[in-house]
Amino acid sequence: MGRRIGQTLKARWLAWRSATDTTGDGRDGDDGRDGRDRGDVPGWVMITVMTAALVVAIATLATPALQNLFTSAINSVSGVGGGGGG
Repeated sequence: MGRRIGQTLKARWLAWRSATDTTGDGRDGDDGRDGRDRGDVPGWVMITVMTAALVVAIATLATPALQNLFTSAINSVSGVGGGGGG
């Protein structure tokens, strides 16, 4: 059964690899001659910075509400940290 899974994974990887091949000759296209095939680094940096800014903004807005929610939930639970009597 393990061999069958391995063959399936290999077939899927090869299918993905051929679907993403941009050279058309089965190679990965990184032969050192074409410097344009390096990706859009400034674009990815911008996306990363914007995502971090969104996370900070959402956390800044949501922190007081989440603290109040947590505090009210803990206060509404009876017997938290009690002696276990009853």
